Amino acid sequence: MEKLLARVSALAVAAVLAFAPSAQAQSKQLTLCWAAWDPANALVELSKDFTAKTGIGMKFEFVPWTSFADRFLNELNSKGKLCDLLIGDSQWIGGAAENGHYVKLNEFFDKNGIKMSDFMPATVLGYSEWPKGTPNYWALPAMGDAVGWTYRKDWFERPEIKAEFKKKTGHELAPPKTYDQLKEIAQFFQGRTIDGKKVYGAYIYTERGSEGITMGVTNVLYDWGFEYEDPKHPYKMRGFVNSPDAVKGLEFYKSLYDCCTAPGMTNAYMQEGLDAFKSGQVAMQMNFFAFWPGLYKDPNVGGDKIGFFANPAEKKHFTQLGGQGISVVSYSPNRDGALQYIKWFATPEVQKRWWALGGYSCHKAVLNDPGFPKSAPFAQGFLTSMGIVKDFWAEPSYAQLLLAMQKRVHDYVVAGKGTAQEALDALVSDWEKVFKDDGKM
Repeated sequence: MEKLLARVSALAVAAVLAFAPSAQAQSKQLTLCWAAWDPANALVELSKDFTAKTGIGMKFEFVPWTSFADRFLNELNSKGKLCDLLIGDSQWIGGAAENGHYVKLNEFFDKNGIKMSDFMPATVLGYSEWPKGTPNYWALPAMGDAVGWTYRKDWFERPEIKAEFKKKTGHELAPPKTYDQLKEIAQFFQGRTIDGKKVYGAYIYTERGSEGITMGVTNVLYDWGFEYEDPKHPYKMRGFVNSPDAVKGLEFYKSLYDCCTAPGMTNAYMQEGLDAFKSGQVAMQMNFFAFWPGLYKDPNVGGDKIGFFANPAEKKHFTQLGGQGISVVSYSPNRDGALQYIKWFATPEVQKRWWALGGYSCHKAVLNDPGFPKSAPFAQGFLTSMGIVKDFWAEPSYAQLLLAMQKRVHDYVVAGKGTAQEALDALVSDWEKVFKDDGKM
C-alpha cells in the first residue's frame, strides 16, 4: 500500500511538473499599445493565435489617433511600464532610438534568423532603421501603409456621366494617372447633382493640429520635385524644400482645395474623409490604405460601388508613407515575452494571416506571392504604393519640424495667407533653426 501511495504521489508530482510551464506561461501577460482603428481589431484576432501557441496572454491599449502621439510619447518620455510592445509612428524612430525608449533588435534578429531582407525595403527604411540607411534596427515592420485614393466606381461607370465627361474633355472617364487628370475629374464632379444630392470632386487632408495637412500636401509636393534636403549635403534644404518645382506643387494643392472640395473642410483628416465618402458626398477621397478593407465592406458605398487607385504621378511618382513598426519598449518588465511576440509575428505564416484578417503585411512572402495583386480589390494599389513611398523627417526633433510645416502649409492653402514661395521659404527658415539648435547645421 505504501508503495502504491508513493507511486501515486510520484505520478501526481510528475503531472504537476509536466503542466507547470504551461500554467506559468498562462500567468504571463503582455500589453501591446497602438491606435484605435480597424487594423487594431484585426491584430486582436491575430494575437489569439500567439496566446494559443505560447500561453502568454495579451492585453491591448488602443487610443484614438487624435491623442495617439501625446498618449504614448508621454508614456515613453516618462519611462512608463504600461507598454511591453508599441506600434509607434515611423517618425518616432529617431527619438525613440536616441533616447533609449526602444530595444535595439539587431542581436535578437541575428540569433533568431529574422532577416530584414525578407521585408519590403521601403518599410525597413521607414519603420525600422535609425540612423536612416544604416543596419541598425529598432522595430520590425508591422503595418504597411501609404496614402492612396478611393473613388465612386458606380458614378464613374454610369453611361450618362461617362458620355458627358467624354464630350466635355475628349477622353474616357477613368481613375486618374496624373494629378492634372485628378483635378480635371474633380472639377467635373464638383457641384454636380447625383441621385438628387449635390456632390463634390475630391476630399483632401487639411487638418492643422497634428499632422494632417502635411500628410496630404506631401503627396503632391513629392510628385512635383520637392526634396527634404540635398542628397549630397544632409540638412542643406534651401533650393530643395523651396525649389521652383516644390512651389508649383504647393500651388497645385491649394488650387485643388479651392476648386474641388466640400465647404467647411478646413481642418479635416482621416475620419472626416471616411465620413465624406460614406455619406456619398465626394467622388474621390485621399486617405490611408488601412481603411480600405472596412470601406469595401460598407453597405452603402462598398462592394461594386467603390474603386481604388494609387497616388497619381506628375513629374515624378511618389506617395506619403504611413504605417508603423512594432518595437519592444526598453522599460518593459516583460522583455523576453515581448521579444517572443516579435519572433512569432515575423514568420511568413503569421504575416499571411495578418493580411487575410485586414492588416497590411510588409513581408515579401506575402507581397511577392503571384496571387497577391488579386487577393483584394485594393491589393495592387497597395503593392504599387509601397514601392514609391517617401516619409517625413524621422529626426528626434520631428515634432517641431512637423508643427512648423503644419502652420506654414495650412496658412497658405486654407487661410490664403501669402504665396507658396513665401510659405516654403519660411518653412526652410523654421527647419534650419531646429537643426541649428540640435547642432546639426
